[in-house]
Amino acid sequence: MPAFDRTDVRFQVGMQLRELLRLAPSVHSRLASDIGIGVTDAQALDHAMAALPEPLGVGDLAHNLGIRSASATVAVDRLVSSGHMQRAAHPTDKRRTSLVPTESAYADARRAAAPLVGAIRGLTADLDDPTAERIHTFLAEAIDVLRAFADHADAEESSEDPSSAP
Repeated sequence: MPAFDRTDVRFQVGMQLRELLRLAPSVHSRLASDIGIGVTDAQALDHAMAALPEPLGVGDLAHNLGIRSASATVAVDRLVSSGHMQRAAHPTDKRRTSLVPTESAYADARRAAAPLVGAIRGLTADLDDPTAERIHTFLAEAIDVLRAFADHADAEESSEDPSSAP
């Protein structure tokens, strides 16, 4: 493996992205705890919120979370029981149901995330427009790289899964 110049700011930026990725599960855990639900349930709720206005079904949710449909159904059942999710008719396929976060889910998420959102807003408030644009562009490109990496892993898994063969 080639040596890296750890003093190079580009190397340090990469390490900071790595640290953000490493911290994400702890942030999800804290938010789940503050809402009063399990981590998988909080991740399911987050995926349902992020998918809107597109419909998200249990199968889609299972794929997004990397769990089996039965496990996703159990998570959705818990979220429905806790008042955080509703099942609704799919807008185009009446055989399917869509998962819809409730207003109380949004209120709980806003309350739990408020300290984090406030702190991040504080960090971004003093950025001048050109700096904010550069950071925005960089983060958008980093998200694209991460998404492509994750999607490629999904493609590899399905090609290795004998149950997905035609």
